[in-house]
Amino acid sequence: MTVSAYVLIQTEVGKAAAVARTVSGIAGVVTAEDVTGPYDLIVRVAADTMDELGRMVVSRVQTVEGITRTVTCPVVNL
Repeated sequence: MTVSAYVLIQTEVGKAAAVARTVSGIAGVVTAEDVTGPYDLIVRVAADTMDELGRMVVSRVQTVEGITRTVTCPVVNL
C-alpha cells in the first residue's frame, strides 16, 4: 500500500512558479499546484513507506531553493 501526503509550501516572494517546476521533477511527487492563501503551493507526494516519504520531503523537497516553510499532512484512510 502506498503512503500519500500533501505538502503545503510557502516560498519566497515571486518564487512559487519556479519552485513548482523544480518540485514537479522530484521522484515521488504526484502533483504540484500553485494556490492562493497562506501557502503558495500544495504538493501531493507518494512513497512505499512513511519513512521513505519523510526522507523524500526532508532531503529533496525542503532543499529546493526558494522554499521557506513546509507542512506535511499525511493522508489517512478512515
